[in-house]
Amino acid sequence: MAQLELFKLLSKGLERTLRDMNPWWQGDPIPAVPPIRRWAYEPVLGSLRSQLSPAVVLRGPRQVGKSTLLAQVIDSLLAEGISPRRIFRVQFDDLPDLKRLSSPITELGQWYCDHILGKSYARAAADGEAPCFVLDEVQNLPDWAPQLKHILDIGKVRALVTGSSALRIQAGHDSLAGRLFTVEMGPLLLREIAAFRGLGSLKPQLGFNGLGPLKEKEFWLELRAFGERHSEIRQTAFAAFSERGAYPVAQANPDEPWERVADVLEETVIRRAIQHDLRMGPRGQKRDEALLEEVFRLTCRYAGQAPRQALYLDELRRSQGANLGWPRVLSYLRFLDGTLLLRLIKPLELRLKRKQGASKLCLCDHALRAAWLQEQIPLDPPLLKQKPELANLAGHLAESATGYFLSSVPHLDVAHFPERAAEREVDFVVTIGDQRIPIEVKYRGRITAEDVRGLQSFVEKPVYRAPFGLLLTRDDQQATDDPRIISLPLSTLLLMR
Repeated sequence: MAQLELFKLLSKGLERTLRDMNPWWQGDPIPAVPPIRRWAYEPVLGSLRSQLSPAVVLRGPRQVGKSTLLAQVIDSLLAEGISPRRIFRVQFDDLPDLKRLSSPITELGQWYCDHILGKSYARAAADGEAPCFVLDEVQNLPDWAPQLKHILDIGKVRALVTGSSALRIQAGHDSLAGRLFTVEMGPLLLREIAAFRGLGSLKPQLGFNGLGPLKEKEFWLELRAFGERHSEIRQTAFAAFSERGAYPVAQANPDEPWERVADVLEETVIRRAIQHDLRMGPRGQKRDEALLEEVFRLTCRYAGQAPRQALYLDELRRSQGANLGWPRVLSYLRFLDGTLLLRLIKPLELRLKRKQGASKLCLCDHALRAAWLQEQIPLDPPLLKQKPELANLAGHLAESATGYFLSSVPHLDVAHFPERAAEREVDFVVTIGDQRIPIEVKYRGRITAEDVRGLQSFVEKPVYRAPFGLLLTRDDQQATDDPRIISLPLSTLLLMR
């Protein structure tokens, strides 16, 4: 079917929807732009303004505020005086008719040039009016990257793209090599929870670019002091994080019953990912939705741990009644990692030898576990003192939160260090250049000398190039007098960004 005939067929629904998605074309305001801006707002807007790369990719799990951030960026561009007709936004999740277009981005772009911009890309660029494309949730479009590349190459078009599948967004990097700047945004940071709850404003201690400060012992000592100076805000925000997790919908609606919030998280985050982002495999082959749900259930149950292959297979065979192989299970774990709901933290590789071992499971938010398993485990120290029977589970979730947080720091290499014949386990090891920092999570009321042995052993081996280690604790106690070990609460670590 010719392009013109197709647009005539879709004009009543598709064109009306496109115009509704872009109310500024008619001079209407953007509906209800939230005043609180997430940390990614400045890097995204700054990259969109710069000339270093024509496209900015914002990726992250569903419901973390990507679409809201897009609205805030558009609102800022309009406030700066950019012509409304130079901004073209498409929310692809809301356009089922796109399945009838062979190349949705290029064909919608041509419609936009003809009916809204009123000129070609080349003419717009020559006139200093190159458009800005804002493409929301593109991951389910086949061949989205080559289509976008075509538009970027024929005119000085700027593009802001979002997606909730790291795998499918990453797949576009080959086509768009040298043209993309990527920002990854997860659930709320602790200081953002403080802002959502009206507790106050805290500055990040680590900038968006540059890991150099992490190599310095003084940075961590200053971070600990920063947490102590702002202990009231920190502890109140952490209590809110413990109760409801870090999804904006949970923190923006503190008066809603947890059961209702849990239903929203299960439906809009977990099931949406399983039923939409993960259901299609290579060459359109459908994946087993029930198996996906059960694999996710296991990641929730063993969050913060590194289960062996046999454990996965035994539990899945019992629940599914089928003889499953490890490659299939591993592929499902990797797809969950691809949705950014989960991080698979791999064992540390040293001395050019791959360390055999299982990946550690780190959920993007313990609230997803609470919603899926219908089991709330508090992380807030005062609540844990009242429920000591939950201490072990809380320790695993604290480790899960630590792993996801560290892996969300741009360009930071994070691994875990399994126990070896002559070496103790270390929960995490981060690598910056040629230096490593071992990190141990001891989320308990009392820390003993035995609890720091793994850190001390790691630091004492010159081959690991680790001048100091970090001990993450439940509260503000000074857990060791070893000058090579810096102790700080998990809640203070979460204020780093």
